[in-house]
Amino acid sequence: MDKTIENFGLYLDLYELTMAQGYFFSDRNNIHANFDYFFRKNPFNSGYTIFAGLEDFLELVEKFKFGDQSIDYLYKLGFKSEFLDFLKTFRFNGKIYSVNEGEIVLPNEPIIVVEGNLIETQLLESLLLNIINFESLIATKARRIRYTAKGKKIADFGLRRAQGLAAIHASRAAIIGGCDNTSNVLSAFLFDLIPTGTQAHSWIQSFGDELTAFRKFAELYPHNCVLLVDTYNTLKSGIPNAIVVAKELEEKGYKLSAIRLDSGDLAYLSKQARIMLDEANLNYVKIIVSNQLDEYLIKSLIDQESPIDGFGVGTSLITGQKDAALDGVYKISKVDNKPTIKLSEDLAKVTLPGKKKIIRCFDSENKFYADAIVLEEENMHEIDLIFHPHNINKKCSLKNYYKEAIISKVFEDGKIIQKKKSVKEISEFLNFRFLQLPDEHKRFEFPHIYKVGISKKLLDLRDELLKRRDK
Repeated sequence: MDKTIENFGLYLDLYELTMAQGYFFSDRNNIHANFDYFFRKNPFNSGYTIFAGLEDFLELVEKFKFGDQSIDYLYKLGFKSEFLDFLKTFRFNGKIYSVNEGEIVLPNEPIIVVEGNLIETQLLESLLLNIINFESLIATKARRIRYTAKGKKIADFGLRRAQGLAAIHASRAAIIGGCDNTSNVLSAFLFDLIPTGTQAHSWIQSFGDELTAFRKFAELYPHNCVLLVDTYNTLKSGIPNAIVVAKELEEKGYKLSAIRLDSGDLAYLSKQARIMLDEANLNYVKIIVSNQLDEYLIKSLIDQESPIDGFGVGTSLITGQKDAALDGVYKISKVDNKPTIKLSEDLAKVTLPGKKKIIRCFDSENKFYADAIVLEEENMHEIDLIFHPHNINKKCSLKNYYKEAIISKVFEDGKIIQKKKSVKEISEFLNFRFLQLPDEHKRFEFPHIYKVGISKKLLDLRDELLKRRDK
């Protein structure tokens, strides 16, 4: 028996099961509920977030069940037999609505809406947050790196620095965000990504001398030979030895693909390497760099006009530095077909009630202009004015802007109903959307805040519920 597949129902926090059993014995399991997934702040002080992880989440929802081992385990934890009998046949049979994976999303938007009975909607909370928060964080980091790399190649080198098995989904998210390939072979296999990798310093050290190590590697891999040139002395031995091997490859009808720099002053060394390679008539040999890179260091290297053709990015990318997590939350918005809100002394943390959808508005140049959060029953073509969620004195007119609903049903009756997309297709969709995002939202320093507002009808509903609770 495959323990993992049989026991995906345990992919949750204990309090969700405790609440579910409480609902069961309170005869509340058939009460209808809606939950919204949203986040309150863009990561990395960015002007946007990339939505990723949807397909992984939906596939796990299909597998979300409690096998015999799960039931035995929960019995030992003290859960009651009647509730466990209910769990034996449990499947999520509700509905899930979502924006497209790869979409550009903003704070406070209901990106995913989960609809069903109280038990089934509650049990998905941690699963959803675990997958979506993490992959969206990494995809956003990758997109920032992609943006600053100005079309140069980017490889995900993060497996060794990732948090355990999170590396599997992290590499997928990195490709969605803009990386070209990954060193992670398992992720490449699972998600049909392009694997990449050549040699480590240990290869060179194991041969005793650098030239012999280079020659042997070129002999074995003449079609894709990349030589790591900083094991001993980059300028005095690494690059000169790489040039020797490159000339020997030419005599055999092959070409050295690239050299890689993994330490030192990358701007200075890449410029010196380019001079040395060009003087040897090896202008076709590319220069790849790695070593604790992030979007800021890559930007600095490009600003210095470093002749670098590709970047290998590891720790910063795969761990989402310097933000440890995306602060996505899962909040109930409707109970027993009645809208509900969570109160807070901080208006920014008062949730938006009811079932909602997101309307994106475009200007005459087909660029993003603003997003409207509206109630499901509202006609998007009748939405001409939106209000700031936390400052109603701020308004935004939507007259004469093209409008598009960006959320749709993706799961129903226990099955995924959207067409499965490859990681490449999701990344291509992001590329298209990113071109539609105005440049002022992409900059690293003080990005322009994208306009997200709520409709008058939603504003009035929230205020009405606030007044009721205040009484």
